[in-house]
Amino acid sequence: MAQPKQILCMKWGTMYGPEYVNILYSMIARNITGPFELFCFTDDPTGIRAEVRCYPLPELGCEIPPDVPGKWKKQALWGQTLFDLNGVALFLDLDCVIVDNIDGYFEYGHPDDVITARNWVRLFGKQAQTSVFRFRIGSHPYMLDDLRADPAGISRRYRMEQNYVTAHIRGGVKFWPEAWTKHYGVHCLGPWPIRCWRTPVLPRGAKIVTFPGRPKPPNAIIGRWSDNVPVGSPWAHWRWVWENRHRLKNLRKHIAHYVRPCPWLAEHWRL
Repeated sequence: MAQPKQILCMKWGTMYGPEYVNILYSMIARNITGPFELFCFTDDPTGIRAEVRCYPLPELGCEIPPDVPGKWKKQALWGQTLFDLNGVALFLDLDCVIVDNIDGYFEYGHPDDVITARNWVRLFGKQAQTSVFRFRIGSHPYMLDDLRADPAGISRRYRMEQNYVTAHIRGGVKFWPEAWTKHYGVHCLGPWPIRCWRTPVLPRGAKIVTFPGRPKPPNAIIGRWSDNVPVGSPWAHWRWVWENRHRLKNLRKHIAHYVRPCPWLAEHWRL
């Protein structure tokens, strides 16, 4: 019998509710061949469906300065051990949206490769984007050891944890085929002002769409940037920005944050 494909995710704090884990499980089940297991490392398993195997958050073992951005808790996955797990695993951020079969993410490249998405915002730097990455558990413990030895220095030097992964993985990271893993803001919305008049597109050949920053999938479906922004026409959005100009720090940025509803996203991001 084939070994189940291992998929990991992490949930901490209050940004993502249990529905993100539950929907991720459903998307995986619709887009994978053969058995799989989803493991969620979390500080609160309340509301997560029974099919998901929940573990506590693995210990980072150091303090990251509060002024440093990034999701540095993900670096705890590189430890020598990860509870009772072993072998090759695929990590997915909770706000990923799976739109096609993901078997290839387990078959592409060598099992010992560290394979990541590209950082599409900084394409020419050939940097990793760790919303979707595959690795062999326990094969790069120096990543966590080195961070623990100098957490302030390393985190301030690289700022984002994915920059640390890009620079520090021995042998370098590999990248998924370009068509597979796309960035919602870059590839689906398109540049401003085109995004104001065009429905977001699903890139041909995409398997997973990632959502770094905003909007997140629930808001992208209905056409708004964040929870506190009303849904409406471009004119209504720009009027709202003008009416709230005294409390908004960057008017140009907020003007560009208008997005249209995305019907195809609702077909995929669901239980």
